[in-house]
Amino acid sequence: MISRRILLGALASAPLAACNTVMSGPSVTVQSEPSWYAGSLPDEPYPVPLVDRRLISPDEFGQRVPYQGGGRPGTIVVNIDERFLYLVQGDGTAVRYGVGVGKQGFSWKGAAYVGRKATWPDWSPTTTMVSLKPDLPRFQRGGLDNPLGARALYLYQNGRDILFRIHGTNEPWTIGDQVSSGCIRMLNEDIADLYGRVPVGTTVLVRRNGRWRV
Repeated sequence: MISRRILLGALASAPLAACNTVMSGPSVTVQSEPSWYAGSLPDEPYPVPLVDRRLISPDEFGQRVPYQGGGRPGTIVVNIDERFLYLVQGDGTAVRYGVGVGKQGFSWKGAAYVGRKATWPDWSPTTTMVSLKPDLPRFQRGGLDNPLGARALYLYQNGRDILFRIHGTNEPWTIGDQVSSGCIRMLNEDIADLYGRVPVGTTVLVRRNGRWRV
């Protein structure tokens, strides 16, 4: 059975996520940084941009690796310290993806599950993010310059959206860093791959300092 127990301590100590970069000034976008991309994958209603592999460490791209980190086959395990997300397989391996994680004070750890999935999702900031950056747009439709990128997995506990996401990004240079408002961001091509591998209901364990329990 998938664990759906609310971990109140984890959420109480973390700000509500908006899945955006915690920074001042305007964000750099796909349109303004085309040099980061080399081709695209066909998709609807937008092509998925492919990052130029010369610009990012090979470790950051999705790949199958040996895995002994626990979790049942089909579980998503996010290691905040390593900046990797693992999709556990049943043969001592996992599909590993590089991720960007929350900045100090914005990150969290705990157990959740994928409550819903969306392609080219719309984005809105939370009240916490608006208070930190009042100039943020209040709504942005899905697209190439949307902070959620090509896909999003919405994390739930006990039937409740906890406002943390695993999603794509229009800022591929942030993969491997602590930059977000708490969400887990991936390259668009990698979140598209993960999206196709996991169903709604998939268990998600987010670990920090070697632990996921509060």
